[in-house]
Amino acid sequence: MSLAALGMDGVPALDPLSYPGRVVDGPALLSGTQLLRMTPTAEPIGRWRVHQDTNPACSLDDVLADLDSPPTSERHPLIAVGSNAAPAQLHHKLTRLGLPAVVPMTPLRVSGLGVGVSAHVALNGYVANSPFADPDSTADVVLTFLDADQLCAVDDTELPRYHRVLLSGAEFDMTLPSGERVDTAYLYVNAAGVLAARDGTPRVPGAQEALLAELLERSPRLRALFDSPQDWIAKARADADLRATVKQIFHESGWVLRQEAWREVSPLATSGDHP
Repeated sequence: MSLAALGMDGVPALDPLSYPGRVVDGPALLSGTQLLRMTPTAEPIGRWRVHQDTNPACSLDDVLADLDSPPTSERHPLIAVGSNAAPAQLHHKLTRLGLPAVVPMTPLRVSGLGVGVSAHVALNGYVANSPFADPDSTADVVLTFLDADQLCAVDDTELPRYHRVLLSGAEFDMTLPSGERVDTAYLYVNAAGVLAARDGTPRVPGAQEALLAELLERSPRLRALFDSPQDWIAKARADADLRATVKQIFHESGWVLRQEAWREVSPLATSGDHP
């Protein structure tokens, strides 16, 4: 079914207050502007069944081959905690560079990982979701499978504000809907830390407009810069110095929770390990 028919065609990069966008809630294959439902099996993900009108029982790797796209064994698992979990955002990031928007996507449960709100303002003006290590947390995220060119393209939208790190299943238990464990997966993390809620715990992500309204309510200094969430987006996306000022206010207000150092990988590094 098309992203438009599913109500999933909104792009947070173009409509920042919609961040993180409509994310997948079940295994699916993004194929251009279509989202094809997948059914997990007890076998590796390349053998999961893709539901198509023409062939309702084809394996994922067979469908990828029909699309002249690399199989899952040649793709790189990348965890998405924000807008990269939204098919329309991925479609936008890839097609604007002339790359095919063919990406397997599936929910993933990760132990030892929490998802909070980044202590900086993204280029598009929104305050994005950001992961942090927490042995007592379990995060429900989305795992995408990108080929080498797609991975480089997404890197270009994240680095250097984020670092791409490689999580090990030995440290962070990662489970697919099929029950299969993932050995390794990439994750974008940032050095800015995450924002604290009023009680000092990591602020839980939510609707962007409500988040910005809350931050404005908490800080007279921010209200002196922005009249509303809409004003925040309009000004922040156009002014790098203003984004830096907001980040400084976050720190000076005592809202930032630092996170442990992650082992960074090279922007062009890829892993030979696949689930």
